Amino acid sequence: MQNNIEKSIEVIKRGTDEILLEEDLINKLKENRPLIIKFGCDPTAPDIHLGHTVVINKLKQLQDLGHEIHFLIGDFTAQIGDPTGKNATRPPLSEQEVAQNAETYQTQIFKILDKNKTIIKRNSDWFKKMSAGDMIKLAAKQTVARMLERDDFSKRYKSGQSISIHEFLYPLVQGYDSVAMKADIELGGTDQKFNLLMGRELQKQAGQPAQVIITMPLLEGLDGVKKMSKSANNYIGIEEPFDEMFGKIMSISDALMWRYYELLSFKSLEEINMLKKGVEAGDNPRDAKIILAKEIVARFHNEDAAEKAHQNFIDRFQKNKLPEDMPNISIDVDADTTLAHVLKEAGLVKSTSEGIRMIKQGAVRVDGRRIAVTDMNNLISGRQTIQVGKRRFAKANIVRFSADKNKKEGEA
Repeated sequence: MQNNIEKSIEVIKRGTDEILLEEDLINKLKENRPLIIKFGCDPTAPDIHLGHTVVINKLKQLQDLGHEIHFLIGDFTAQIGDPTGKNATRPPLSEQEVAQNAETYQTQIFKILDKNKTIIKRNSDWFKKMSAGDMIKLAAKQTVARMLERDDFSKRYKSGQSISIHEFLYPLVQGYDSVAMKADIELGGTDQKFNLLMGRELQKQAGQPAQVIITMPLLEGLDGVKKMSKSANNYIGIEEPFDEMFGKIMSISDALMWRYYELLSFKSLEEINMLKKGVEAGDNPRDAKIILAKEIVARFHNEDAAEKAHQNFIDRFQKNKLPEDMPNISIDVDADTTLAHVLKEAGLVKSTSEGIRMIKQGAVRVDGRRIAVTDMNNLISGRQTIQVGKRRFAKANIVRFSADKNKKEGEA
């Protein structure tokens, strides 16, 4: 049994930031039973990106070790709004928004976890049964001073920014989830440590064995600086098209690649070390990056998609071939329409401001010709192949209208 425990500890420790307390973890593993592993996720947005999967990957490893994964949909807490890392009160979501996001989450997590071995729970199941008196009793278990020890609350308080009373309830409510679930282990990002510790404390007050806390690092986004997030536009969504996913992974720096291997890959440490030694000995780091990109694309799509994405990448970047599956779009424009508007209408950028930024960066080509900043207001027309960056293409038929906007250019 000792060998099994040592092997489990080795798997659990891989890529983790902190385990509180490791001694408690060893004692729980000695009980030789499936442990209840809690992970709570507030469905505040419909899509999951690779940053979210750092924790989910660890859940998968624990699942493979034979433990019970209890994936908690925080449909009640999402309506409070998690204040973690926020410098202002976060607006709560409606019940309908939460329900829609929760359905999407469940579909996406089963791309990693075994659906038949995962227990889905919702914290509304117990919180909706709580009376106002029950909630007041829960609030009495902590002090305002204790809450202000939390870094984001402390900063907001010192700077005179408002903190709503309901935000103090959030850590308590998340902590109570652990009591309701009788969790043995709870996982979360490093930014959730305060909330996870609250669960451990409330379990002790309830006479339960305290849960072990495992915190996972926050994954840096494509820029290698900020944590991966949609707001920073440095993310890789797990439901993105396979070519887009593959290309984004290939765009990360060589140094960041090893960080992604550590936190995202299911390859053994021995395999990763061999790849790293090969690069140090002179192998092209691009080849190691291709292996990583194919692994991740295969996980969220399939092996055929990974092979196709690889071949498309070779064709596009090594042979300068245009993709065969470019969308064909017809766009009507007038004298006031700018190229940035065309890029947005073609779906190549999310906004005209992003279009302007991409043109200024020299990332826009029309029929292979790079568009200079001085040309950005000279509207193109006719059938054109438009490229933004290395992965976004469209065949656009751009039709100009005359001043009266009733006649196309060239009509009598």
